Amino acid sequence: MRLLKSTVHPDLGSLDGKALERIAARAIVLKGDEILLMYTERYHDYTLPGGGVDQGENLIEGLKRELSEETGAQNIRDIQAFGCYEEYRPWYKDDADYMHMLSYCYLCQIDDELAENALEDYEINNGMKPVWLNIHSAIAHNQETIANNPKAGMSVARETYLLQKVVAECLINSRLKQAV
Repeated sequence: MRLLKSTVHPDLGSLDGKALERIAARAIVLKGDEILLMYTERYHDYTLPGGGVDQGENLIEGLKRELSEETGAQNIRDIQAFGCYEEYRPWYKDDADYMHMLSYCYLCQIDDELAENALEDYEINNGMKPVWLNIHSAIAHNQETIANNPKAGMSVARETYLLQKVVAECLINSRLKQAV
């Protein structure tokens, strides 16, 4: 899968030492200019549904599980690779010096009706909920969060970048094709 972007947190002086590897799968579900996202009240941001791939799962299995758990998505289909976003982040536990995170993003389709989701306790406590939102509104909201919150981290920057990439490659390109 193509590498979309690689970022290194400014607090990491080097990438020497032991890395904790984290693999995530994230879903891009579009209906015109609307996109299925997770809103997190605690961080006041919008993110692509998805998360960590469990041991023994492949990326597609992890994508389907995470998308279904977080949003209640049903009949996940037409899955296409979009790209990978790579991050190197500080890790503040004894088992590693830093975290190396790879977020594999996939375009996919789902049924219109969402079933009940199955959020984990920490997701419930953070006030996470699935929402359909205009993608341009989500980008503007995340940019405002970044501008007004000095503690806004790499996650909201990643998500904003990915949303902008989706607009540039999926929405604008499809409109150009329609105009021809």
